[in-house]
Parts: sequence; structure tokens; C-alpha cells
Amino acid sequence: MGRGRVELKRIENKINRQVTFAKRRNGLLKKAYELSVLCDAEVALIIFSSRGKLYEFCSGPGMAKTLEKYQKCSYGALEASQPVNEPTQSYQEYLKLKTRVEVLQRSQRNLLGEDLDPLNTKELEQLEHQLEMSLKQVRSTKTQNMLDQLADLQNKVCVSQNLGFNFISL
Repeated sequence: MGRGRVELKRIENKINRQVTFAKRRNGLLKKAYELSVLCDAEVALIIFSSRGKLYEFCSGPGMAKTLEKYQKCSYGALEASQPVNEPTQSYQEYLKLKTRVEVLQRSQRNLLGEDLDPLNTKELEQLEHQLEMSLKQVRSTKTQNMLDQLADLQNKVCVSQNLGFNFISL
């Protein structure tokens, strides 16, 4: 007997969601591999987890070459219908957004301490300064939260003492 249909909705429990993601991701990667082997198809699969971690599979010569081939096929027809000297506004916007995403992803990896080798000394110093400023902001916010909690506790002690409760002095 087969399994019943699963209602497709977001899994609220974080642990169950992560387990399901891992199982389904592995199943999807397996299916992509099987499709490439059985049908001699060039398959590329890109998955980003909710945490932003990248998972990929490529059966061809490499992900970059497969994506380049995809872009030529997808946007080749668009370019063929337009005069060569007049690229469409949406394609230009796509290129700008693509560049922006690449820059943001590189920046995110750098902030996580990854892909630092291509950076020169000046860029590393800028990254260090940015991280120091971020750390100062985190510490400042943490200190403010602790001061707020301390003030709340002191108010509670004052209220309790005014109501006649005796506490051992802090």
C-alpha cells in the first residue's frame, strides 16, 4: 500500500523541518544524478537552505559552463528578437541584480571568514574595521539590554519592599 498524500505547507517545528529538508534534498540530488545517468542528460541542480547554505549537483563539465549554456539558451531568444544595439531593460536589470547578488554573496562569505584569499591588505583592513564596528554595536545592544533588565529587577525589588516583603540585600 502506498503512502498518503502529504499536505504541502511549511513545517513549523524547526527540527522536523531541518530533517525533512535534509531527506528531501538528498532525494532530489539522487533523482538528478539518476536522470543524468539514465537519460544522458546534462543536469544542474542548485539548492539554498533557509540558512543560505549552498548545495549543488552538476552532471556536465561544471556548474559554471552549464549555467552559461542555460543563459545563452534562455536569453538568446530574447536577444535574437531585439536589435543587437538595444538590449532590453529587463535583461539589463537582470544583469545588475545578478551582479548585486554576487557581490552580496561574496561579502557575506567574507564576513563569515570565508574566501579571504583574494582580498588584498586594504580590503582585509576594511573588513576588519567593519567587523569591529559590528561587534561594538552588538556589545552596545547587549549592554543596553542588560541595563534594562537590571532596572526592571530594581523596580521589582522596590515595589516588593514597599509592599512589605523583605529580601536579602543584593
